[in-house]
Amino acid sequence: MRNKKLVLMVIFSLLIVLCTGSISLLAAEKKVYINGIDADYPPFAYIDEKGNPAGFDVECLNWIAQEMGFEVKHQPTAWDGIVSSLLAKKIDMVYSGMSITPERLEKVDFSIPYWEINQALCVREDSDLNIIAALCGEYTVGSQRGCTAAEWIEENLVKTGILPKDNLKLYEGFSLVEDAIRKGQPVKIVGIIKTGEAYGVAVRKEDKELKALLNEGIAKLKKSTKWDELIIKYFSE
Repeated sequence: MRNKKLVLMVIFSLLIVLCTGSISLLAAEKKVYINGIDADYPPFAYIDEKGNPAGFDVECLNWIAQEMGFEVKHQPTAWDGIVSSLLAKKIDMVYSGMSITPERLEKVDFSIPYWEINQALCVREDSDLNIIAALCGEYTVGSQRGCTAAEWIEENLVKTGILPKDNLKLYEGFSLVEDAIRKGQPVKIVGIIKTGEAYGVAVRKEDKELKALLNEGIAKLKKSTKWDELIIKYFSE
């Protein structure tokens, strides 16, 4: 009888170990995705004072990851090479204020749109320039390299002969553009260029499962109270 009890205890102990091991194995198998971000594009993505990735897009993806059962790491990546990094599998997605364009769709796929945007023209607060005068070709226009604003300027102003090519200055980061305009002074928006763009999450064309996961997560997020909370947090000013 004692031997039977001992055998039962051993079997029961093994079951506990096996069950515990199964739970650990499931936790270990949780998929980790790397999100490439433009760390110089507030309020969508930036590095906070503690050195951590932050911003509207970062928090949105963190919520989606928790809701959909995967983990995410945000990796700052040079914007003009971010699509190349995605194709080279250095990152798994770009959830960082990326406009869905025909040119990009030739290389990568996108999730459903999550944000609509147009382009704003900013000048120093003490400037008398309006949008028409600022884009007449007599003044220098700055933009971030590799972004859709730079593409719009190139197509609609430079190639049409309105803006001399030397008057288009491209910078590596959004804050560098802003600093070049500011020169220690506040800035103001003098006009909106209605480009009708939409932001989506870029993924490799073969990553159908990830795209479906993101689509479901974005849809859930936009129906949740978290979506409104984040909009108020980052865009209420």
